[in-house]
Amino acid sequence: MPHSARPTVTLRDVAAAAGVSVSTASRVLGGSDRTVAKEYRQRVFSAAAALRYTADASARAMRRANDSIAVIGDDLTTPSMGMVAAAMERRARDAGAFVTVSSTHGTTERQLETVRLQRALRPRALILTSSRLDTNALGGRLLDELLGYEREGGRVVIVGDTDMPFDSISFDNHGPAKELGAYVAGAGHRHVTILAGARGQGNVSARTAGFMAGLRDGGVEARHIRISHCAVSRQGGFDAAQRLIAEGLAKPHAVIAANDTIAIGAMSAFRAAGVAVPDNVSVTGFDDIELATDVTPRLTTVSLPLAQAGAEAVRLALADRTEAEHLRMRGQIVVRDSTAVSVA
Repeated sequence: MPHSARPTVTLRDVAAAAGVSVSTASRVLGGSDRTVAKEYRQRVFSAAAALRYTADASARAMRRANDSIAVIGDDLTTPSMGMVAAAMERRARDAGAFVTVSSTHGTTERQLETVRLQRALRPRALILTSSRLDTNALGGRLLDELLGYEREGGRVVIVGDTDMPFDSISFDNHGPAKELGAYVAGAGHRHVTILAGARGQGNVSARTAGFMAGLRDGGVEARHIRISHCAVSRQGGFDAAQRLIAEGLAKPHAVIAANDTIAIGAMSAFRAAGVAVPDNVSVTGFDDIELATDVTPRLTTVSLPLAQAGAEAVRLALADRTEAEHLRMRGQIVVRDSTAVSVA
């Protein structure tokens, strides 16, 4: 049979594949208020995705004027993502819509699978948050899925760096990072360790490159700049700082972390080892999460407009436009108590 003769997948096909009744499959995919056990709901969603059941579900969703916005994120547990998602929910509620969230753990395979599942449910818009989404991901299959969703009347917004042809909001990670590196150098620090996060992660890699550029411009010799990769988490920062303590802290020393969570973990390790911040070592972060002002000492960081990005993403998702809009947001340095001027 030629590819163009692909048979239409019906609700009965989905029900059979999921091992449930047609009425149960209809309730799950039709958005019924009647409760369906979690096990059956997952089986129906999985079967719908595997069979590429989208067209009929789309038509039903359009008829019931679905006002949901599906947010698909790499990791929903991070404080920065929490700030973005909270702002999305507030903006959506004000507009009479509501937000659902799904996590992909940063893998393109999970992103593709989740987009397929959401197409079956036919939300009004999809918002994908990721450090980087490329057109050629999975051989272009993710792009094809998103384009198919837009052809059905949906809207796609990407929060993060991308070359895909959709509405997008990105952050300038390199520029403010360079300014922060220059600030640390200008404060007199001549030995610096960068806690760079995971290798190959777009946003933290751009920040690391910016830190390096700012430090070198500020007169710090390249041989006195160490880059330490770690998990992008509080524990990752704690473990990296412990390694640094064991290796020895050349003075005057500063630690520049790729985000606030890593920085806060590092400060915890320094405190446990009796290394005073900022008397013995200055520490900086990036993002300006709420905890940055609650820790002692308060964290010097780069404040990103995370809440603004979340609100703008929902605005783009609900806007009635034909041309894609691309926004780029920039943060600014906020100097607090975790850094000091070195006179050594």
